[in-house]
Amino acid sequence: MKIYPKGSKTLLNAWAFYDWANSVYTLTIASTIFPIFYGALFTADDKRVHIFGADVKNTALISFVTAFAFLVIAFISPILSGVADYIGNKKVFMKVFCYTGALACIGLNWFSLDYIYVSLAFYFLGLIGYWGSLVFYNSYLPDIAFPEQQDKISAKGFSLGYLGSVLLLILNLAMVMKPDFFGITGTEGEAAMKAMRYSFISVGIWWILFSQYTYYILPKGVKTGDKVTKDVLLNGFKELKHVFEDIKKNLRLKRYLSAFFVYSMAVQTIMLVATYFGEQEVEWGGDQAKTMGLIGSILVIQIVAILGAILTSKASAKFGNVKTLIVINFIWMCLCLYGYFVETPMQFYITAMFVGLVMGGIQALSRSTYSKFLPDTEVTTSYFSFYDVAEKIGIVIGMLIYGSIDQITGSMRNSILFLFVFFLIGIILLYRIPKEEVKK
Repeated sequence: MKIYPKGSKTLLNAWAFYDWANSVYTLTIASTIFPIFYGALFTADDKRVHIFGADVKNTALISFVTAFAFLVIAFISPILSGVADYIGNKKVFMKVFCYTGALACIGLNWFSLDYIYVSLAFYFLGLIGYWGSLVFYNSYLPDIAFPEQQDKISAKGFSLGYLGSVLLLILNLAMVMKPDFFGITGTEGEAAMKAMRYSFISVGIWWILFSQYTYYILPKGVKTGDKVTKDVLLNGFKELKHVFEDIKKNLRLKRYLSAFFVYSMAVQTIMLVATYFGEQEVEWGGDQAKTMGLIGSILVIQIVAILGAILTSKASAKFGNVKTLIVINFIWMCLCLYGYFVETPMQFYITAMFVGLVMGGIQALSRSTYSKFLPDTEVTTSYFSFYDVAEKIGIVIGMLIYGSIDQITGSMRNSILFLFVFFLIGIILLYRIPKEEVKK
């Protein structure tokens, strides 16, 4: 197989193309079709699930399962990253998680409240597969791109992801709204539910199919050993400890990660629960209008996010990464405050438009900013494992707080408002980042 040099156009594009392959999961499963499908399984008067001997609100249950999935990812990713760095084949691990997630998406076709434990297991494994693969995908960035290329190719990856996922979502939307055209039979409600189940299958197939080009081009990784032993399995945690010690000596990187941990906690939580919020808290005026409205709003987010990622890349080039992140966090903070008062579809659309503008930008810029701040090292997976563990622990905390407030108060509005505080703290911490690298 041909080995492409670092910084080559073919290598960069192949890396970015994985976003095209896997972003259909975040759009269809995490953001759009599955939340609508999940909400449709419940009646207007009964939105609780009896599970593990307790009655839990349906949206709170998803929040708790999601938090547990990210806790598992945070625990296993250091082990896997240590092994990947040692044997120099991070591509294999990326594939395993990719295929696990894709097959779990296909398994969601059989999601049922009658088999809630198995059903939630498919949902759980989908999260594990998607986020687990990103640990290794993100760690490739400093391997394949020079610092001056990283902002642009990171933004390109997110843009490709938004474009590809929108194309599949449009097909899924057509299936849900016009099931008879696709030969999907049953009453209007039954056919729509079947179409949603089929859309889960389409996500799994898309993810597997389009990831093959990335796997064909990307290198295996930097090999540092041969035999996997107990010490190697624990090496990931040892590497995290070493990374943590190095970060403590690098004031700029330490303060950036502190800020990232706080604001990312809020960003990822909002992205994971936004559609559940719209499904329950907005007055749509009927199930058909709700389905169209929610999918339409997510499409708005995806389309605007392409522009947002590009504008953020340009803004960071002109004003600097940190200043741009401060502005984006301020916009997120305002959106949390506005979201508390959202009741009508139009208000939800307005929120969706601004969310799209800052969603892709903050993810792409956060990833590339961290990559720029890293010290010179060949073992990049360990540093990105630390980054990912910080992000995942943040999501666990964010989802637990969000789900608990939702469960106790019975409203997700209070949960959204609480996230305002995280963005405010994030802004304060971003202001404290030194302009130049400072060693302690």
